[in-house]
Amino acid sequence: MPNLEGNAQQSKDFLELDGAVIESLPATTFRVRLDNGHEILAHLSGKMRMFNIRILPGDKVKVQMTPYDLTKGRITYRY
Repeated sequence: MPNLEGNAQQSKDFLELDGAVIESLPATTFRVRLDNGHEILAHLSGKMRMFNIRILPGDKVKVQMTPYDLTKGRITYRY
C-alpha cells in the first residue's frame, strides 16, 4: 500500500499571507503589498480564474507563497 501521507505533507509546503492589491498587470498578474510591507508579484489561482473572480486594485487578498521564492505568489482568496 503506498504511503499517501508524504504527498499530503508536500502539498501543504507553503506560506499563507494577507495583503492588498496595488497594481493590476497583464495576464492575471498583480502586484501585492503584503501586511509585513513587502511587495510581490502574484498570479490568480486556477479556481478563481475558472469562476471569473474579479480582482481590482485595493482588494484585500490571501496569497500563498513557497519558502523557496519569496518574490512570487498565488492569490487564492479575495476578502
